[in-house]
Amino acid sequence: MTDTPEIENRSIEQGALRRFVLQNRAAIGTFAVFAVMMALFFVGNPRVFSDYRIYYSVLTTLPVAIFVVVPMVFLVTVGEIDLSFPAVMALSAWVFALGVQAGFEPFLCFVAGAGAGLITGAVIGAVVVYGGLSSLVATLGLSFLIRGAILIGTGGKSIAVVSLKNTVAYQVLSGTIAGFPVQMIWASVFVAGSAILYNRHRFGARVHCVGDNPDSAEQMGIDTRRVRVLTFVFMGFGAALAGMFSTMINFTWWPTSGDSYLLPTLAAVFVGGTPTWGGIGTILGGTIGAVIVSFIQVGIVSAGLDGFYVQFFNGLIIILSLLGHRWNQIRYR
Repeated sequence: MTDTPEIENRSIEQGALRRFVLQNRAAIGTFAVFAVMMALFFVGNPRVFSDYRIYYSVLTTLPVAIFVVVPMVFLVTVGEIDLSFPAVMALSAWVFALGVQAGFEPFLCFVAGAGAGLITGAVIGAVVVYGGLSSLVATLGLSFLIRGAILIGTGGKSIAVVSLKNTVAYQVLSGTIAGFPVQMIWASVFVAGSAILYNRHRFGARVHCVGDNPDSAEQMGIDTRRVRVLTFVFMGFGAALAGMFSTMINFTWWPTSGDSYLLPTLAAVFVGGTPTWGGIGTILGGTIGAVIVSFIQVGIVSAGLDGFYVQFFNGLIIILSLLGHRWNQIRYR
């Protein structure tokens, strides 16, 4: 009789552990991929991967990827895609850099850049949703449009913002604390807030419903168009943050800013456990996917391979992750 409570407690613990694993299997699987990859990199070049400087280098730029990967999880879950976010990164960072160059308070410039991203995201969402267009094709066209406008407006010239280095805004947003990049703290806050919004807030629940079955969502009284537009707005906000943090890291804005993040972002989302059919996804998995993609380039170069292999492996992990999601589709459903 005395063993009965212990058996019941053990059963409850096992049941809770099982539920946790089932609910987070995508993120756990992604972390397992990351662990295996890092083990291989360490074996391939232990001297490089036992040096803290390589991790500091990755953590310095990783937040830029996180700021676009996390909102993309929302978009893919709702059944959309956005190929214009690299151009939105450049546009928002342009507004930020122009303000800093003109001598305005950097914090105000940061708010202006974020506002530019929100407005641009709203416009993109309205064009796609209320225009009844394919998000894949429409955002591709809008990307060319926005990027072309930037190149016309700047004449292809960059903007240096070296004056940021001695400002309070830079220390707060992109400085260091005990040798740790501050922007990584902001990225962690962004991930935590987004995870709550995605998993615990009614907006996240509506995103899942619309992505899973928009007709049923409408019958439930959900404004599916509004939800879809808001996901584009969030994507614009994340792209703005990514563009401005990238500018602060490099102290320079380029008209081509953001171009190199398109493929790695998609790779991070899909390898992170968010499938293409909508209705489900994982913020934590997407974040781990961003870490994986960020380490791929470092690991490949450290292993002695040419940088040309980076795109090959980015494409490879996208295909393999899509095949894995298709194989697990019934279990996910």
